[in-house]
Amino acid sequence: MGILYLAALLISLTGMVVIDRRWRLFLFARPVRAVVVLAIGVAFFVVWDLAGIGLGIFFRGETAFMTGLLLAPELPLEELFFLTLLCYLTMVVFCGAQRMLARPRSGRAGRGARLNVHPPHGGGS
Repeated sequence: MGILYLAALLISLTGMVVIDRRWRLFLFARPVRAVVVLAIGVAFFVVWDLAGIGLGIFFRGETAFMTGLLLAPELPLEELFFLTLLCYLTMVVFCGAQRMLARPRSGRAGRGARLNVHPPHGGGS
């Protein structure tokens, strides 16, 4: 059971990769730029965590779901994967929202046209 949390993080990361690949939002749109942004984000939060640990603010929680492997005192291996997921998710959501907001708004005739919903066909009075 000591690998369940890490497995959940890896499954979540895989899901983000699938979404990103399907719509080419972040990593699959501009790979070099995305890797740099992701690395900077993860590095920032690792430094943030290390500062919090050094100040006695952050502590590692002991559960049976974690591997028990530490990258530094009070910094579990899973934290690196969590921070990667957090940064990747943020960038995929940001790029997706940016793309949606940049789409031209066409079909302002009515609600059905905007939502691409059409009334059912058939006879009526």
